[in-house]
Amino acid sequence: MLKKLGFYRGVNLGGWLSQCDYSEERLHHFITKQDLEKIAAWGADHVRIPVDHNVLEEGKGFSEEGFALLAQAAEDCRALGLHVVIDLHKTAGFSFDTYGEDEHGFFESAALQERFYRLWEEIARRFGDAPDRIAFELLNEVTDRDYLPVWNQVVRRCIARIRTFAPETLILVGSYWNNAAEAVKDLEAPFDSRVVYNMHCYEPLTFTHQGAYWTDAIDPEVRIPFAESGTDAAYFEDLFASAIEKAKANGVPLYCGEYGVIDRTAPEDALAWYRTIHSVFERHGIGRCAWSYKAMDFGLTDPRLDSVRGELLRCL
Repeated sequence: MLKKLGFYRGVNLGGWLSQCDYSEERLHHFITKQDLEKIAAWGADHVRIPVDHNVLEEGKGFSEEGFALLAQAAEDCRALGLHVVIDLHKTAGFSFDTYGEDEHGFFESAALQERFYRLWEEIARRFGDAPDRIAFELLNEVTDRDYLPVWNQVVRRCIARIRTFAPETLILVGSYWNNAAEAVKDLEAPFDSRVVYNMHCYEPLTFTHQGAYWTDAIDPEVRIPFAESGTDAAYFEDLFASAIEKAKANGVPLYCGEYGVIDRTAPEDALAWYRTIHSVFERHGIGRCAWSYKAMDFGLTDPRLDSVRGELLRCL
């Protein structure tokens, strides 16, 4: 289904309107139309745009500058034949980044949840008239399993309010453990027929995040070649099995909104990982969006990938 709808082979625009310093230089020049042209030339059918709430909110209202950036990107993508996923990467009171962000209280606060609903109503009001090319992702990477009961309630209430302005727009919903595939099974039945189950995959983390400096889950000095990572197609089949079963049971498409390999790996090892996970995506018709276009420690445009990029892009 996602292949037909144009949300099958995508690239993330990480670090542009999210996980950044929000400087004028960053917001207006980190991603340009030329970058979108390159992504289209790669053969991708969509981009995912992570955006933080503070780019779109201003005081008690909304930022026209922030929304203008999104609108221009959406228009440039339309002209290039690229579809767009608008991903709310951080909301007031919650961020997946527990190391670098001071956002808390969302899952305990009716007021912060109401703010979340109002922001999504505004996004839907501005972009809900293009369901054939723009999809919405409610929130990036809910972390704790304890949040799930509230999250399931928030999802239903938010989608109901979005539908006033965007009755046909695809809406991506992820689960806890940072959108882990194993957690998809605990999502409620979809609100309607235009919902997509969303997962992320950076497994095995010891391979894809080797050398990572921002998490205590990784020893930054350890390096693991792909051949020693224990990763093959059977590994991903097992990892995705419950998510695939849940999606089929509810008649819902399955999408992997982030996946990738850190720039500390050898290019040939990164390519081997991509080929392996893509073989499973293809077998089950799972839409996907690689992390990330440039920089962010995972850049697909990094010179390190020059020797394998052609092969890598052929299996996106």
